Amino acid sequence: MPRVLAYPAPPLTAGRIVLRPWQEGDLVVVAEASRDPYIPQITTVPAPYSDEAGLAWIARQGERVAAGVGLPFCVADAATDRARGFCALWLDERHRARARCGYWLAPSARGHGLAVTALTLVADWAFASCGIVRLELLIEPQNAASRRVAERAGFVPAAGMRELHGRALSRFVRAAPHRKVWRPAVPGRV
Repeated sequence: MPRVLAYPAPPLTAGRIVLRPWQEGDLVVVAEASRDPYIPQITTVPAPYSDEAGLAWIARQGERVAAGVGLPFCVADAATDRARGFCALWLDERHRARARCGYWLAPSARGHGLAVTALTLVADWAFASCGIVRLELLIEPQNAASRRVAERAGFVPAAGMRELHGRALSRFVRAAPHRKVWRPAVPGRV
């Protein structure tokens, strides 16, 4: 049985963004993402787009939470609540205290640091609240912009590639901040 997942309350927020559940009013950003030449190739964003396919995509995000698979956040403007993109925490390796992240921004939202802010928020929250000690990103080797986002959010390149859906992807990892662990002054004595 999957572990019960819930979005954080209050929602994660920093600067100009808030991370919240997806809602039907976010169709505009799903439509924009579906027209991007790259996002539909590496995600489940529907292309070609229709409102029906967009609504089904939004519904699947809630289903993923209910199934215990992860938390797909809508990256929204904090002032207007306008959807700008996607940032997810995938918890399929939660039993090992590991998780994966994924993200995309609509073309109109790029270049303003929103992806770095969203990824940092999700990573910091995962470490502090979900018992996660290691996060992994899988990035297409040629996606220089995504690599820069990862590095600016504190992720570092990891050795080796990982295959996902038939594609070889570069691995980036970020470990939880070290916590001071109590140890006895004399080894072997408590």
